[in-house]
Amino acid sequence: MQSPQKPLGQSARLRRVQPPVIPRIHRLIAENPGTISLGQGVVGYPPPPGVREALDRFLADADNHKYASVYGIPALRERIAAKLSRENGIAVGDEHELMVTAGGNMAFVNALLAICDAGDDVVLMSPFYFNHEMAVTMAGCRPVLAATDRDFQLDLDAVKAAITADTRAVVTVSPNNPSGAVYPRSDLRALNRLCAERGLFHVHDEAYEYFLYDGAEHFSPGSLPDAGDHTISLYSLSKAYGLASWRIGYLRMPAYLHDAAAKIQDTIAISPAIISQFAAAAALDAGVDYCRGHLAAIAARRSAVLRTFGELRPLVEAPATRGAFYALARVATDADSVTVASRLIREHRVAVVPGAAFGLTGGCYLRIAYAAPDDDALAEALRRLAAGLRRIV
Repeated sequence: MQSPQKPLGQSARLRRVQPPVIPRIHRLIAENPGTISLGQGVVGYPPPPGVREALDRFLADADNHKYASVYGIPALRERIAAKLSRENGIAVGDEHELMVTAGGNMAFVNALLAICDAGDDVVLMSPFYFNHEMAVTMAGCRPVLAATDRDFQLDLDAVKAAITADTRAVVTVSPNNPSGAVYPRSDLRALNRLCAERGLFHVHDEAYEYFLYDGAEHFSPGSLPDAGDHTISLYSLSKAYGLASWRIGYLRMPAYLHDAAAKIQDTIAISPAIISQFAAAAALDAGVDYCRGHLAAIAARRSAVLRTFGELRPLVEAPATRGAFYALARVATDADSVTVASRLIREHRVAVVPGAAFGLTGGCYLRIAYAAPDDDALAEALRRLAAGLRRIV
C-alpha cells in the first residue's frame, strides 16, 4: 500500500519565518505614487569615484570572468585585513579567519549555519534586526529575545536570563538597527566575557560602525585579547560606501570555522560577484574619510527628525540614540504598528517601517530611516509624518 504523500506547498520551516518587511513596504509605495520613503536603510550618496576605474580594470582581464576563491579575491582581503587592524584593533592572524560575503546578511547566515544545529537557541536583543530573526528561524533554531532598556541599551541581566542549556550564540548589533543605539565598550566587554564563561559564541554586527553622532565611540568586541576563539565580527560596505546593490560584506571568525563557512558559501554563492569585489577594493582605498565626508549632512537630518519628534510630544517618544541613521519612535496609540504604517503610506504618502517587524508588539513603534532623502524630501516627509500621526492617532 502506497503511503500518503505530503501535500504540495512550502516547508513548515519557512512558514514559521515572518515575511520580509521591506518588499511589503515597497509594494505599498508602488501602489501609492508620490510616497516619500523613510523605510529602507540606505544612504543617498553614491560610491567613491574610484569604483568606476576599478570596473575598467576588472573588464580588462578575461580571467576575472572565471570563478574565484570562496574566501574572496586577494586584493580585497588584503585591504580588509589592513582595515580591521587599523580601525577595529582586530588582527587577522590566519587567512582562514576572513571571508568576503555577498553582503552583511550573508555574513550572518554563514556564521549562523557554521555554528548552530537545528534546535539550538540564539539570543537576540529586542528590538532585533528582522533579517537576523528570520535567518535564525529559517535555520531551524529558536530566537530567544533579551529585553533592552528604555533607551534600547543592553540589559546584561536580561541577557543572562535569556540563556538556556540550548543556547549557542548571543547576537548584538552596534550601532543598532533598528534603534540607533550605540553600546558602550564596558557593556560589550562584559557581554563578551559572559559568552566566554558560558561557552557561547558572540556574533557582533558592525555594519554601521562609522555612523556616529554627539561624541559616540564605536567599539569592536573582537578586539578584546581573549575574544578571538568565540567572537564572530560582521561588516558591510553597503552603507558607508554607498554600495548597497553591489552586495559585499565580510566576517572575521575563528579559524576553526573556516571549513564549515567554506561549505556554506560554496553551496550558496561560490563567491560574491568578482566585479563587486573590485568595486569594494576601490571603495576601501577611498577609506573611512569618504563616509565621514557625508556624516555632517546625515547628522543634520537626524536633528530634523528629533526636532519633529520633540514637537509631537507626548504623542511620540523617541530617545536621541547616537548611531546608525534610524530613529525608533513609540507612538501613543492602541493601534498596531502595521496598521499605522499602512495608513501613513495610503493616506499621507510617507513610508516608515512598523515596529512589529523588529519584534516590538507591546505598543506601536515606527522606525524612521533618514539617510537617503535629500534635505527637501526629508522636510516634506517629516511634515507628512507629523500631520499623519496627528490625524491617525
